[in-house]
Amino acid sequence: MLEHHVVDWDNAYTNGANIAGGDRWPTAWVEPAQAFRDALSAAGRARLDIAYGDAPRNRFDLFMPEGTPRGLVVFVHGGYWMALDKSFWSHLAAGPVANGYAVAMPSYTLCPEVRIAHIVKEIGAAIGAAAAMVEGPIMLTGHSAGGHLVSRMIAEASPLAPDVLARIRNVVSISGVHDLRPLMQTGMNATLGIDEAEALTESPALLRPTARARITCWVGGGERAEFLRQNALLANIWTGLGATTNAVVEPDRHHFSVIDGLADPAHPLTRTLLG
Repeated sequence: MLEHHVVDWDNAYTNGANIAGGDRWPTAWVEPAQAFRDALSAAGRARLDIAYGDAPRNRFDLFMPEGTPRGLVVFVHGGYWMALDKSFWSHLAAGPVANGYAVAMPSYTLCPEVRIAHIVKEIGAAIGAAAAMVEGPIMLTGHSAGGHLVSRMIAEASPLAPDVLARIRNVVSISGVHDLRPLMQTGMNATLGIDEAEALTESPALLRPTARARITCWVGGGERAEFLRQNALLANIWTGLGATTNAVVEPDRHHFSVIDGLADPAHPLTRTLLG
């Protein structure tokens, strides 16, 4: 029998230091993201820094396909709820845009200025604002902390308005953190400030899915054991609660490369998201 016991929770959730050349990221995303924004701006198909709230980071970028959009994709970035912004990820809109979908990418206020529960509400507001601008079905995806945030949108007590929630066709949580309780044992919780009460109300794995919820939990085969566990966890629990679920482990991908498929119109990650 093989027993498991996590001793070092900080190491369990540390990605860069456990990936060969991991210090390349997030800088490696800056140039392709800027190039994509410049190209779509030159084509008149990018609207940048659209306000969805009053806070300075309550802004999203909207990338449009050629012709009338077939629907809306919203990508929510990671950074453990306390780092980065929408500008690092613009190139990941390329896959959905090439397939005819509009893509919104929001920033949000970071911890410790606000708590995770507040970020959940901000993402709900961002999705609502983007949904008012683009008709059709909505697909949500997010990476790491962003995977938590998009999963939270289709859990009980969702911040989304009923009409927006009804339009969600699919969610893909990429390397998502679906149970917040382990993070209470990490050093970064000095910034995040998660307590037991917040973990119980904001962890998708501890909540019931909304009616007709459909989610794929997607993770790289080379990721930390905790991300593999968190990925399987939500799909497992929500299957038993009536959601349509799938769990995918993509071979030869680590925590930073696992999102690259979204930039490819034909990649299985893009095809899964668009359903």
